Amino acid sequence: MEGRGERGLPVTWPPGGHISTELRINDRIRVPEVRLVGPNGETVGIVPTDQALKLAQEADLDLVEIAPQGKPPVCKLMDYGKFKYENAQKAREARRNQTNVIIKEMKLRPKIDAHDYETKKGHVVRFLRAGDKVKITIMFRGREQHRPELGFRLLQKLAEDVTELGFVESSPKQDGRNMIMVLGPHKKKADAKVDQQAEKDAKAAERAAAVADEQAERDAAHAAGPVAQKKERGRSENLDPEIEA
Repeated sequence: MEGRGERGLPVTWPPGGHISTELRINDRIRVPEVRLVGPNGETVGIVPTDQALKLAQEADLDLVEIAPQGKPPVCKLMDYGKFKYENAQKAREARRNQTNVIIKEMKLRPKIDAHDYETKKGHVVRFLRAGDKVKITIMFRGREQHRPELGFRLLQKLAEDVTELGFVESSPKQDGRNMIMVLGPHKKKADAKVDQQAEKDAKAAERAAAVADEQAERDAAHAAGPVAQKKERGRSENLDPEIEA
């Protein structure tokens, strides 16, 4: 790309230089005329740039070049500061909603006992409930490698046991001495976080209510204590034969 230096000599700019993505506004728009769009999206038409700037000043708005490739370029009347702020908010919200895909891994043996299976299944349930994928690996040793159906049946059983929380994203397949299956969660990570927070809040509210009930019972017992003692003393005095005598 070529331009002119201070003395009018050709100057070649290196490729790959920084290209600004900032929109041109107001006095930075140097074309003689623009295709103007009003603040509410209405088409005004092709007007001289000076006139478009005057309209922007009268409306206390900015003239923003939104389509520089147009002939003439398309400009819109808007509050540029508000426009940039809203775009930044949208970008921030989009980043917040982005979730990194996390794959947890759980390893099992084909002849796992019932207790260990329940423990491993509990971890898988926790991962799926949190919105994470789970890679299940069945590890074969020795003669177990000649019994792949053992691993397949175990993976099928696990998938059925957690079907309310996840689904088989990648069917069981043999990988050397291992057999692998991937379970995906029904809920997205963001939704799972919302549900977990709601569950925590509900448990916290239950604990607070229980503490309040216990405190109310202690207060009631403390308030009733002196009255009960006074009645007991009065009754014993009335039954004392020496006092009656």
